[in-house]
Amino acid sequence: QVQLVESGGGLVQPGGSLRLSCVASQNIFDFDSMAWYRQAPGKQRELVATISRDGLKTVRGSVKGRFTISADRAKNSVFLQMNNLKPEDTAVYYCNAIQGRGYWGQGTQVTVSS
Repeated sequence: QVQLVESGGGLVQPGGSLRLSCVASQNIFDFDSMAWYRQAPGKQRELVATISRDGLKTVRGSVKGRFTISADRAKNSVFLQMNNLKPEDTAVYYCNAIQGRGYWGQGTQVTVSS
């Protein structure tokens, strides 16, 4: 059973930074890809960033230049570095992994507010 555990969320002021972590219960090389999604209150879950097994990365346009996805295979972990955070980034952030089917973590809350 694949398990994904997110951490690193919290309350931050606009312009601040957070680094989210997602630890997988197995070697992340086993996954076709991993990703970060987010879901704001009353909105649909949306894709934020992806990283493939080969290391190819994508980032949604609204966070490009501010968010960076990375992976540390030795730690079975994927990270999301978020800089210059804005109130509209407020959401629950979820880690996702694809291995035949999708797996999800429990989510971590990010609140950007002054």
